[in-house]
Amino acid sequence: MYYNREAAVNYAEKWALYRNPMYYDFSLIGGDCTNFISQCLYSGNIPMNRNKYGWFYQSLESRSPSWSGVEEFWSFAISNKTEFGVKIKEILLSELEIGDIIQLGNDSGYYHTLLVTKLISPTPNNIFICAHDYDSLNRKLSSYNYQKIRCGKIIA
Repeated sequence: MYYNREAAVNYAEKWALYRNPMYYDFSLIGGDCTNFISQCLYSGNIPMNRNKYGWFYQSLESRSPSWSGVEEFWSFAISNKTEFGVKIKEILLSELEIGDIIQLGNDSGYYHTLLVTKLISPTPNNIFICAHDYDSLNRKLSSYNYQKIRCGKIIA
């Protein structure tokens, strides 16, 4: 599998301020951020893992928790050893590339998933993201208020 970072970023920039009608909008039932990031990664050539506990979306009623849940996404992606579904490796902020993901959190846990779309240098003021909920198109990471951060390298 080849992860097409540019395709994921292009999708993110196209749909950051809108909703793709092919997918349910989770904004009113807990948030749409991870659903949006999953769409971006799928557009970047990451194949769905249709296992009951995998990473997939067919409809609101037929999807995995990891497709749309912040913690569930991370838990699946960090431990996925199959050839299907998203896989990540936790990395430092300084190791990010476009198409990688960031999750923001506080003392209660992680609550927001973002996609890196532009990178000038590996500092929060020079990393730009796209996200849903507070719909963001190439927003500076430094503009967010968060207590903790984790970064995930998308691996093929």
